[in-house]
Amino acid sequence: MDKMKTTIITVFTALSAWLGILAVPMLLLILVNVADYGTGLAAAKYRGQKISSYRGFLGIAKKVCMWLLVGVGVIVDYLITYAAQQAGVTLSFGYAVASLVAVWLICNEIISILENISDIGVALPPFLLKLVGNLKSQVEGKGGGSLSKADKDSIMNE
Repeated sequence: MDKMKTTIITVFTALSAWLGILAVPMLLLILVNVADYGTGLAAAKYRGQKISSYRGFLGIAKKVCMWLLVGVGVIVDYLITYAAQQAGVTLSFGYAVASLVAVWLICNEIISILENISDIGVALPPFLLKLVGNLKSQVEGKGGGSLSKADKDSIMNE
């Protein structure tokens, strides 16, 4: 048992050292991914949906793509830092874009968890969904807001 604890602590310490400030948002993202998947499975019965391995696989693939989005944020952070260094500017932040992406995804997952819980029949505190929605809006504002459909189409066609 002690060997297992030591291994877990070592892995988390190494990941924290590697990810730095991004470690907490990534851990939270993974936790809400698992919670959303579980509450989604539970809510499926109440929605009259069938649980299938194909739909389960799609759900897992969606969660993995969320992690990849954070990875894209890391790449953008590196590109910004590199460009700033080439211009002689030193930036004092790391993983800013990746952190914003992770927090935005966490907010989406929390909203989904709340919807799943509501579909199961549990009453939600009225302020909770509004609070999370406001947080999501704040993150979108920090990141420049959401894209219009025309902007998304333009990016995807380039």
